[in-house]
Amino acid sequence: MEKFTILTRAKAPLGGERSEAMTGVVASGNLEILFERAEDPLAVTVEVMTASHGYQPVWDAVIRDFVERASPGGVHISIHDNGARPDTVLLRLMQGARLMEVSS
Repeated sequence: MEKFTILTRAKAPLGGERSEAMTGVVASGNLEILFERAEDPLAVTVEVMTASHGYQPVWDAVIRDFVERASPGGVHISIHDNGARPDTVLLRLMQGARLMEVSS
């Protein structure tokens, strides 16, 4: 397993009031993502644990694209990956952000 953290800043805080949300299922050969609120309203912290070694530059690009699209400020994201493709990662990230924005 490879582990790394990506730190970035969003343009605005992620809306909504949910304290956490989860998307995906790691056992499916996909990935699971846990979203949790953080104190800094613009900070985005992403912890990645992946079975695919050597792809940190790809992860970095996907995360930065997601932050640009969704502006998920004030969120800590934990990703457990089992070889998901970049388009699937972006899809799950967008789903998680949307779940945080809607009422529980």
